[in-house]
Amino acid sequence: MPNEQKASVLQGTLDLMVLQALASVGPMHGYAIGARIEQRSGGAIELNMGTLYPGLMRLEQRGFIRAQWDRTETNRRARYYSITAAGRSQLQTEKAEWARMTAIMQAMLEGDAG
Repeated sequence: MPNEQKASVLQGTLDLMVLQALASVGPMHGYAIGARIEQRSGGAIELNMGTLYPGLMRLEQRGFIRAQWDRTETNRRARYYSITAAGRSQLQTEKAEWARMTAIMQAMLEGDAG
């Protein structure tokens, strides 16, 4: 996908995407989380590490994910992140809010079509 068609991450959606990726796949290191989000978006979202890692730190500080050092498939040391019980609860809350907001936007767009 050409760069001009890459979607920027909407403010507040990074947490939802990270939590969903960890809930779906299980523990992953940061690069794998970014790759998962890019893959699931069909390449429309490409996270740079300067966006992803502060988000991971924020989620860890809030208790929604935990990190521990482990080895990658290539024997490189990396921090692996996993979702916590609080993170699963937050994920459900954020998914409900996302659904509510998209329904509002859809209603507004349909209202403007007529």
